[in-house]
This record gives sequence, structure tokens and C-alpha cells, in this order.
Amino acid sequence: MKDEMKKLSPEEQLEILRKNAVEIIPEEDLLEKLRISQQTGRPLRVKLGCDPSAPDLHIGHSVALRKLRQFQELGHRAILVIGDFTAMIGDPSGKKKTRPALTFEETRKNAETYFRQAGKILDIDKLEIRYNSEWLGKMNFADVIKLASKFTVARMLERDDFEKRLREQIPISLHELLYPLAQAYDSVALEADVELGGTDQKFNLLVGRTIQTEYGQKPQAIITLPLLEGTDGVQKMSKSLGNYIAFEDSPDEIFGKTMSIPDELIEKYFRLATDLSDDEIEEIAEKLKNPSTNPMELKKRLAWELVRMYHSSDAADSAKANFEKVFSHRELPDEMPTFEISESARLIDILADASILPSRSEARRLIRQNAVRINGETITDENFIVIPEGEKIVKVGKRKFLKILPKS
Repeated sequence: MKDEMKKLSPEEQLEILRKNAVEIIPEEDLLEKLRISQQTGRPLRVKLGCDPSAPDLHIGHSVALRKLRQFQELGHRAILVIGDFTAMIGDPSGKKKTRPALTFEETRKNAETYFRQAGKILDIDKLEIRYNSEWLGKMNFADVIKLASKFTVARMLERDDFEKRLREQIPISLHELLYPLAQAYDSVALEADVELGGTDQKFNLLVGRTIQTEYGQKPQAIITLPLLEGTDGVQKMSKSLGNYIAFEDSPDEIFGKTMSIPDELIEKYFRLATDLSDDEIEEIAEKLKNPSTNPMELKKRLAWELVRMYHSSDAADSAKANFEKVFSHRELPDEMPTFEISESARLIDILADASILPSRSEARRLIRQNAVRINGETITDENFIVIPEGEKIVKVGKRKFLKILPKS
């Protein structure tokens, strides 16, 4: 299939690349680049920036990664740019206030797992992975001044979030104005032919076209892609908002989180985050319009597909069975993590030490929300003590379980 895709005409390639894209700017430029690529045998250099502000990729990221994979399958050169340098500035897109800067060490640590995770979608053997500290870290002050001279303040303040912050008298730090220029210079350093990004990145991508022209390069074509709402169905999927489904979540977590999305997002998730064919997705869309259809069954199929993609078919079968056992039949899962104690301990300490929850403060928050039970009894005391006697089953929220046993 991949070899066949490489033989497609520029017009046929463009038709594939249009799928799920919001805009191609300008489309005629991309078509011309595809034609020249076919005539010369030179693959297009297609860039996708990745912000290592958190160590996990989630299916919101998969929308752009899947488009990058399409370019790979069409025979072009995919470049994943790890923004270890720009992450120290912090992308102000959609931010209402200045974001705390990360250290260089923090950005590199977060990026360590990106390669393995990106490999769940991309062909790693044919992927060019670059850190933008390679070129941005070598720029001196004169280089920065030269770069800044290529763009006006008036144009920078046309950006929606900057304009809004000015109107609301919310401070904008000077270094935030440099972020779009730094991202744009990545395109210059890599001589990018195409850049991909979410719709919230449109301004930054357009700046890339301008800066490439200023440095004597042909401007990149840009493809903007839809943002995928998180499990809350409202805001863009984000780890900081807790509404994400991570590539490396366990099969049960992926399945359970997917089952919690609003019904109105089922079709969108199928379209943007799975490998189902257009015909299969159209069939699902028709079923969703039918009042006799139970959306939960379609959601189970979606959850199964996502677990299969990031784990395996067997894992998907098991996750589905576990979900139905726990939620449909109100039974306990066949497998759950265990934690042994030899002496009395606070429940919040156990939940954190067993890595069921990321912190004691999170455990306290969930106890306040009456979301923690032991053997079916709701725990309301934040300092509840667990004694090492008998087996105790802790349920946290809807999907997390822990078996506490006395140490033998």
C-alpha cells in the first residue's frame, strides 16, 4: 500500500492530504511543491514541532502525527522538531498569562520518551528528529536582533491572544513576542517545504512563511489541523487540564477514558484518531443519527480501536471485557495492582506510594469529592488510617482499583 501511495500523482497526493485538514495555505503552493518533488525526485521536507513541556503524548497530538505519517507514506521526509529551546520561552498560544519557563534540563528530560511514543504512529526509521537548540542555542545577540528586524510589532500584536491580553491589560512579556519568531526560524534552519500544526498555531505557521522569505527561501506551505476536545468535551485535550488520553496509558485507562467522552464527539474521534476507512466512519455517522442506536456500543468500538492502536488487539479485548465486568455488571476487575503494608498507614500515603494517584494532594482532593471507597464504603476523612488486617479493595473514581494486603 505504501509503495502504491508513492506512485500517486501530485493531484492524488493533494486529495489525500486534504483529508481532515482545516486549511492548506496556499493550496496552489503545496500542489506546485508536490509537482516539483515528483519531477526532481526530491522529497518534500515536512516539519512538525513538538513542545516538550510535558513528557506524555496524547491522542490530541496524534491528529498532526497522523498527517505527518501520510507524508511519510507518500514518500516525503518527515521532520519532528523537539522544541527544547523554545520550551524555555513557552508558547503563548491561547494563554491568558505568561507561562512559567522550563529549564533546558526539564525540556530534554520530557523529550526522552517522545521518540518511543511517536513511533506508535510514525515510521521512526524514516523520521528526522531534531532539537531546535541545535541552531537557536548558537545564535548570538546580533543574530536575534537581525531576526527580530524581519517582523513588525504591529503584525505581532495582530495575534488574537496578544490582542486580547492588551485589551484586558494583562501583561505580555517581551520574550513571548520572540516565540513565533523562534518557531519561524526553525523553518529557516530546516529549509521546510511544509509545516503542520493545530488551528491554534496558524499565526505562528504564517510567521514562518514570512521569515523564510526574508531569509531568501521559498515560503513553506502550511496545513492546519482541527483541535481534538478532551474527555470533558469542552476544552482542547491537554495533560494540564486532566482531560487527556495518553499513548502510554494502560489499556484499561484508554478504554475507560474513551467511554467517558460525550456522545457528540464519537464521530469526531473516529475521524481524527482512528484508522477506520471513510466508508466505515460514514456508516458510524449514519448509526449515530438513528434514535434506536445506543451510543455506548459505538463508544465501545471506538475505545477498542484506540487500545488496539496503542497496545494490541488482545489488550483491547481484555480492556473491553474488564470495562463490561466492572461497569455493566458491577463486578471487580480480574486484575488490579496490590500494595502490602506491615503497619498502619494513612490512605493518602498508600495511594501516592502505590502510584495509583500522582500525589497526596490529589488523594486529598478526591476524598473531599467522595470519590474514594474502601470495600464499598465512602471515605470522607482525609487522614483515614488503614490497618494491616485482611484484604481491602480501594476504588478511586470510576476506573482505578487497588488491593491492600497485610505484609506476610
